[in-house]
Amino acid sequence: MGADERRRVLEQVEAGTERVLATLGKLSEQELRGPSALPGWTRGHVATHIARNADSLWNLLEWARTGVEIPQYPSVEARNADLEAGAGRGGSELVEDVRASAARFSEQFRALPPEAADVQVRAMLGWEQPAWYVLYRRWHEVEVHHVDLAAGYGPADWPDPYVRWALGGTLRDLAALPVGSRGELDGHRLVATESGDETRLGDGPRITGSGRALLGWLSGRTSGAGLAMRPDGALPAPPAWPFPPSTF
Repeated sequence: MGADERRRVLEQVEAGTERVLATLGKLSEQELRGPSALPGWTRGHVATHIARNADSLWNLLEWARTGVEIPQYPSVEARNADLEAGAGRGGSELVEDVRASAARFSEQFRALPPEAADVQVRAMLGWEQPAWYVLYRRWHEVEVHHVDLAAGYGPADWPDPYVRWALGGTLRDLAALPVGSRGELDGHRLVATESGDETRLGDGPRITGSGRALLGWLSGRTSGAGLAMRPDGALPAPPAWPFPPSTF
């Protein structure tokens, strides 16, 4: 992806963050302590995670900028402790944390020297990636966790540019997974009806639907509403998402 494309994506990420902030700003203190769509997490946990994710990706950009290795998170235990410590804060503090951390991330990405964009950094899960790809990971975090707030924003609200990019990447990454690690999807064909994007994992049943419907299902954010399978039958269970990136 070139610099112009990355600038457009950063603008999309920033617009998505504003939508998250608008949603959070409408929630009462009681609603913020209510359950999110993620098991065991309140909406306060999700908001805190969105903020700490921005800071963690800032770390990877700083690694690329300085050449000094900085882990995304100090440890899984530290990440989880920060979530628990921040989840019960008041609404104004949560909103300001999401706003400020997102601003730090944007500033860091805009200031990233061109020669640092291709420096390889490592995600918490061990995936190696060029530093510029951190921006696209943030795009996932903002859009998908907005859905996880369970506060009126769903896959139908995802902007078209996000769906086009995220679905294409998700289908490519799914196809690159080894046989046997694709949940119950081995043997199936997945087709987005409006774009024609397709992943063929065999010559068996064909699953079709809109890009949003497919992405919502593959990302675990819906149960498959809007999808059809031929021959008829129950939809298979996808593997845990996101999948390791296969291309950049």
